[in-house]
This record gives sequence, structure tokens and C-alpha cells, in this order.
Amino acid sequence: MKRLLLIACCALLGSAVLVAAKGGRTLPSGTWGGEHVSLEVSNKSAMLEFDCAHGEITRPIKPDAHGRFNVPGTFTMEHGGPVLRDEKPSSSPARYSGQVKGDTMNLIVTRGKQKLGTYTLKRGEAPKLMKCR
Repeated sequence: MKRLLLIACCALLGSAVLVAAKGGRTLPSGTWGGEHVSLEVSNKSAMLEFDCAHGEITRPIKPDAHGRFNVPGTFTMEHGGPVLRDEKPSSSPARYSGQVKGDTMNLIVTRGKQKLGTYTLKRGEAPKLMKCR
């Protein structure tokens, strides 16, 4: 009986480690805010707002066992003043990477080899944005 219990515990622990190693936990839904950035996370995607830009991540953010993540998305520059009727936003591929520790996230935004910014966000905190509209 003890041997069977030990085998069952080992199997359960092994599967839990496997899920954690594969990034099985998705970043919880909700708002993350910081200086010049807002991140709205859902279970399937995330939307970002910056002072003069916005971004989108079209997949779940799944931090690894150490809280690190690296996901593709898009980054779209904005500008002040009126937007022309036939003006198309200039969206480009971007990477959103960083680390989550508790309710704090460090976020790095890159487009190609260019680092666009580094941000610190807090879960449940209102963002401090100054939109350039």
C-alpha cells in the first residue's frame, strides 16, 4: 500500500513539474499599469497602450517556472493631431519579453534589434499614460 502511494505521489509530482517546465500557467487576466504603459491581459491575448503607441499580443502569456516570458506581438506608433480618414496605422512585428515576480512585471519591448523601451508594471495598478493625441 505504501509503495502504491509513493508511486502515485511521484507520478503526480512528475506531471506537475512537466506542466511548469512547459510554461503551463498563463498570466492571470487583469490590468497591469506603470509609467507610460498599460497592459490588459485576457486568457488568450493582451493589449498594450503606451504614450504614443499601442501593441497587441495574440496568444496567452505563459511565464516559465522563473516567471520569464517572451512572446511575439505587434507595435503600432501613434502621433498627435488629427488622423486622416484613409490613414492606415503602421503596425510592425515586435517582441514582448520580461519577468513576473508576484504582482510586479518587468517588460522589455523590442522591434527587430531595436529596444523600444523597458517598463515596470504592477498588477491592478492604474497606468500613468500621457497620450500624444
